[in-house]
Amino acid sequence: MRVLWEREIPAGEIVVSPRPVWKCRACPMYGKRPSCPPYAPDWREAGEWVEHFKRALLVKFEVDMDQFEEEKRRAILYLLKREAEFFRQGKMYAFALFPGSCNLCDDCPFERGEPCRMPTKVRPSIDAIGIEIGRLVKIDFSESVLYGMVMIE
Repeated sequence: MRVLWEREIPAGEIVVSPRPVWKCRACPMYGKRPSCPPYAPDWREAGEWVEHFKRALLVKFEVDMDQFEEEKRRAILYLLKREAEFFRQGKMYAFALFPGSCNLCDDCPFERGEPCRMPTKVRPSIDAIGIEIGRLVKIDFSESVLYGMVMIE
């Protein structure tokens, strides 16, 4: 995993709609991870939540698709680290959003109906709460990238 860039954006540029959530329904992780629907906040609630922020940090990660799960885990941990850094700077509502489903654990107990091992670290995925990432970046499907976000203030 390599951070290609970080870009601070006005939160007002973030579009929240039901379209990404419907796309989640086609994902094999739908309903299996705590970061995914139906466990993530509803897109309407998320839209209202986003309106209370002024800025967000958008992060583009390059990943090796042959090591996708490990690379994604490293991206998620990076986003959580950035969230903690903003928190220490006095941004008490800083909040990371994952690129896709949570994969903090190699073997997810939540999938088996057991409690999550890391409930304080799990964050919703960008798509799960309805953020249209394609409105913020030009999606190039030939790239091996993931996008994450940290809502700042």
